Amino acid sequence: MKLTTMTQVTLDGVMQGNRGVSDEDCRNGFERGGWGRGAGDDETRAFITQTCQRAEAFLFGRRTYELFAEAWGSMRTHPIGAALNDRPKYVASNTLTAPRWEDTTVLRGDLAAGPRELKAKPGGELQVHGSGALTRWLLGNGLVDEMVLIVIPVILGQGARLFAETGPDIALELQESRVDSMGVTIQSNRPAGRPRYATA
Repeated sequence: MKLTTMTQVTLDGVMQGNRGVSDEDCRNGFERGGWGRGAGDDETRAFITQTCQRAEAFLFGRRTYELFAEAWGSMRTHPIGAALNDRPKYVASNTLTAPRWEDTTVLRGDLAAGPRELKAKPGGELQVHGSGALTRWLLGNGLVDEMVLIVIPVILGQGARLFAETGPDIALELQESRVDSMGVTIQSNRPAGRPRYATA
């Protein structure tokens, strides 16, 4: 399967607390939640919905899995909710013992083994939504086939960022880019090895 990540970020790279709930994620004193609420026009919302609908399965980190289960677990009438409820869900976690969302499999133990086995299966697209720590790990281990960033035109100045200050360096090859009428940018990239640097 093709592994695709999709992440909403601010211009300064924050991904924490993007939903329309101000107190969704207050870790480390974060006070600026809900910054993604109302962002994006109808075309962007249609893009997100269509992306979710083409998934064959979903892969989550534990925190995002629990947020999605709460928000979408009983919402089958919305196209995104229908996709999430109808497809297999996998959670990379050594602490989740009793998942309550149906059709969920917990990937325990060696974090690399589970995603590699899923990618080796024939089929369509394995999607990761949010799940910052998992996304960083997958990128660093060469398991991401496509990375979709939905960049909201806001600077928060605080909050957990998608990429840490130090980490692996990865070149990206742009596949598609669009800007909607509200200034939201969607970028689809494929990892393309390491960047090239100037030499002395």
